Order: sequence, then C-alpha cells, then structure tokens
Amino acid sequence: MAQVQYTGTGRRKHSVARVRLLPGNGRMVVNGRELDDYFNLETLKLIAKQPLVETETEGTYDIFVNVNGGGFTGQAGAIRHGIARALLEANPEYRTSLKRAGFLTRDPRMKERKKYGLKGARRAPQFSKR
Repeated sequence: MAQVQYTGTGRRKHSVARVRLLPGNGRMVVNGRELDDYFNLETLKLIAKQPLVETETEGTYDIFVNVNGGGFTGQAGAIRHGIARALLEANPEYRTSLKRAGFLTRDPRMKERKKYGLKGARRAPQFSKR
C-alpha cells in the first residue's frame, strides 16, 4: 500500500521549494541533508519550522524538501511557504491559524531590475563636475 504524502510548493525571491510531508517522527531533510547540516544559522531553522510550531504538528511528519535558487534566507522562506501549503493539504482546519500567521502568503518582494544608464537598479554613475 502506498504511504499517504502531502505536497506543497513554496516560493520566495528566486527560491523554489518542493516539499513532501509523510507521517513520521519529525525528521527534516533538505536537498538530501538534515536541516541542521543545511542551515548554519539558528534563525533560518526557526523560520523553516514556523508552520509546524503554529499548527502544533512538530514531530508528527517527516519532511523532505528539494529547494533551489536564491540564497539561504530566500530558501528558508520558500521552505516555510511550502510546508504551510502541504499542511493545508493534510488538514484544511489549519487554514485560519496559518493564514493569520501569514505563512500562506507568498512574499512578493523581488530584486529590482537594473536600468540602463545606471550602475544598479537606482544607483546613478558618480557625478563629476570637471
């Protein structure tokens, strides 16, 4: 018999996380490595686990994540978004608490594109009087 699994896709900035939730004992694997090995900063680990803490489901699911693109902070945010979506698929009653905490909303902030004639998105070339 196939095991029940719940999936969710999380995104933030340029990061995309594909999350699978399987009933288990709270193991969290990111790109084939344990969460503690993947993220060095404690804050990023906390960000990734926030939906589980909010819904009080820590230790009830094994989580397998494939994440790529962006930096570590963006990836942690994408994992949080993906876990929240997967939890919603597992139990629709979590919706109110997840939505109130803001975990179901994709963070729309992106890097602004560079414009021609400028050195960055808004940085003008250095002015020279002579």
